[in-house]
Amino acid sequence: MATRQARLSLPRESVFIHKNGIEFHSPTPFAVWREMTVALQTPDNGEVHCTGVVVKCAGNKHAGWHVSMVFTDLSRQAQARLMSMASATRI
Repeated sequence: MATRQARLSLPRESVFIHKNGIEFHSPTPFAVWREMTVALQTPDNGEVHCTGVVVKCAGNKHAGWHVSMVFTDLSRQAQARLMSMASATRI
């Protein structure tokens, strides 16, 4: 059975960037182990596309959901851009 991927586009100020993944707030929950493709906006108005898996989703329908995603396939160029974004914002 094929798994349908979720796709998101997130502004950089709404994402906590880590070496191997990201955390973000969502108004809707995501199933743990769900594969996702995320487009993160860069300071130069570009995008970094990342593929990963949701490893944690906690919250409720009133306050929203805190989602943690681990990258599964990230090019060296994308990883370098993410690390420069994380360093610039120091989140």
